[in-house]
Amino acid sequence: MTTRSAAAKRRIGELLTRRSDTWERVTPAAKRIVDGVRKGGDRVLRRYASQLDKLPSQSPLQISADELKAAWEATPVEMRRTLETAAKNIRAFAQKQKPKDWDFAPVPGVTTGQRVRPLGAVGCYVPSGRYPLPSTLLMTAIPAQVAGVPRIVAVSPKPALETLAAAHLLGITEFYRLGGAHAIAALAYGTETLAKVDKIVGPGNAYVTAAKKLVSFDCAIDMLAGPTEIVVTSDAGTPAGIASDLVAQAEHDPDALAIFLTTRADLASVVSAEVKQRVKSNATAREAIQRNGLIFVTKSQEEARDLTNALAPEHLTIDSEEDLAWVENAGSVFIGEHSAQPLGDYVSGPNHTLPTGGLARVRGGLSVMDFVKLITVQSYTAKGLAKLGPAGVSLAKAEGLTGHADAIEVRLKALAEGKNA
Repeated sequence: MTTRSAAAKRRIGELLTRRSDTWERVTPAAKRIVDGVRKGGDRVLRRYASQLDKLPSQSPLQISADELKAAWEATPVEMRRTLETAAKNIRAFAQKQKPKDWDFAPVPGVTTGQRVRPLGAVGCYVPSGRYPLPSTLLMTAIPAQVAGVPRIVAVSPKPALETLAAAHLLGITEFYRLGGAHAIAALAYGTETLAKVDKIVGPGNAYVTAAKKLVSFDCAIDMLAGPTEIVVTSDAGTPAGIASDLVAQAEHDPDALAIFLTTRADLASVVSAEVKQRVKSNATAREAIQRNGLIFVTKSQEEARDLTNALAPEHLTIDSEEDLAWVENAGSVFIGEHSAQPLGDYVSGPNHTLPTGGLARVRGGLSVMDFVKLITVQSYTAKGLAKLGPAGVSLAKAEGLTGHADAIEVRLKALAEGKNA
């Protein structure tokens, strides 16, 4: 569908409201599942695993190290090398992102700084519905490993051979055949079999997203993920490249959003025809394009850029390095004709777990920062206390917090009397 720029803002407003639609409708059902597992532990967890994941009643929830090793050995050599290549690049990128300890002296006698500490335990949710996603295990577990998280738990309802192989490659030993809202509840609250974690990361279906929201006051989460999104803002791209990227992201989900913005009506027309041709053999992408496939022909490049930032897309393709200057809101940016968006899903290194539904206005994709805590530290000598103490007293008294003022003044007094100098 092609729409003129006059209707663009209204249409974008409608698109941005869709973020919660997919999971809000299943929240009541998800709440029943979460509450059941929280109260009933393994008994209820197994019931849902049998009912929803089709796990045989006698099958263990945890996947053994031997099964993970066997999966690696059964994986073709070419796929093993592919997993190793992807893991290497993801790890290298995560290591670049990792924050560092530091100290500095704002004034003589005062030292302030930060210490970086990993979370204690994280749960990585790996979808296995429409498509197997070993890449999601790599993208969620590797940054946690780089951060130094000592306990990394993976869950997936029907993990593919490649996903099990990826777990073996990464040395993950705690992997459960669980999915949906019941897996999220088990990770958040723990059961007799699965000890709770500090944070849950990774995308999932509407039930997973609803459950993550429900547990978020008790267990940290990364973000509420909605259907995948792609925006291409281009006047110079090739029709085949633009159309293939749009279709590639559209095939994730019938609710996926695929948008092309351009000032060129001729390019818009050719891209539209190219997309229609390419989705003929891709049922999921065809449905997504029919629902949420749009082309905006704008009056100017400035308008196209404003609309792009208003959409705050999960994935964004632009024409050149210079275009980065106007990008304010995007999860991950792909520059130029050769930067196919699926490369970012697999092997580039930057994380593919990205904000959707306009959330890129306020946060980026999953990173090492999601798996660490920054602890601030401060140390005063007598000289530092004498320098900043009076200002601290003044602010405390201005706020009416006499106890705060006294805690500083008692030290200043001792300093003046020559004690603890």
